[in-house]
Amino acid sequence: MYNCSRQMINLGTPFQYSNQIYRDRGYGSPTLSRNITLLDIKQADVNGDKTIDNIYLYGNKPDGTGDFADQITLVIQDGQSNQTTTVYLQYNAGYNARLFLGDFSKDGVADILISIDSGGSGGYGIFYMYSFKDNNLQEMFNVEKYNTVYKFNVNYEDFYKVSVGSPQFNVLFTIDISYKGNEYLSQYYNEDGKLKQPVKGEVLALGALYPIVTNVKSNSYDLLAVQRIIGTTNSDTLGYVENLLTWGGSGFISSRLSVAILGSNLISHY
Repeated sequence: MYNCSRQMINLGTPFQYSNQIYRDRGYGSPTLSRNITLLDIKQADVNGDKTIDNIYLYGNKPDGTGDFADQITLVIQDGQSNQTTTVYLQYNAGYNARLFLGDFSKDGVADILISIDSGGSGGYGIFYMYSFKDNNLQEMFNVEKYNTVYKFNVNYEDFYKVSVGSPQFNVLFTIDISYKGNEYLSQYYNEDGKLKQPVKGEVLALGALYPIVTNVKSNSYDLLAVQRIIGTTNSDTLGYVENLLTWGGSGFISSRLSVAILGSNLISHY
């Protein structure tokens, strides 16, 4: 377990957006083209005026059916004035696009989390989070920035070990892979347990981002970010990097960084 609670990680861009990403659309209900579909809708007070707002997620479904959509767009409708604000996502295509509204910034106002599955065998996710307090749009979380910050080195070691390390965060985890069996291990190890040659694995990009409650009394949320650790192939899952993120005022803080490993069968003497 690694505690980096003193290090602030800015995973958003708390500045005014350019017109390509953010613009007001006016008043009334959002105007949609024939091919645009409502993917999700949630309601909460997101600007802090004590009035429930409508949060929409729209997208284009090329085939008209299924979970895939592109041109995925966030629309925030003020419950008091009916004014709508549109947010264009940088990466805006994927499956099962969905919204979650909750107070991550600990200011008593709901924030907006967007989650999109990329599809494919990698199991990657696309995630954005925005604050709209006082009608001021701020990006709190950006998946690309997260993937740039949280990188790890994965190396097979002698005697059936795999090290997962991050020089940036000065942390090292060791996974025991001796349970994998001879057919697997003999690909990489000699009979004496020494590596035949250097072997590398990989920590994949962010695959899941879960809102979790760590303090029931605060009525607010933290984030649990999960990245998959693989061996030499994508199908060879060795474990998961789990990162508990807490909002620290201007960015998310990694308050607990750990590795979860897969279970194996109990050995006979148990």
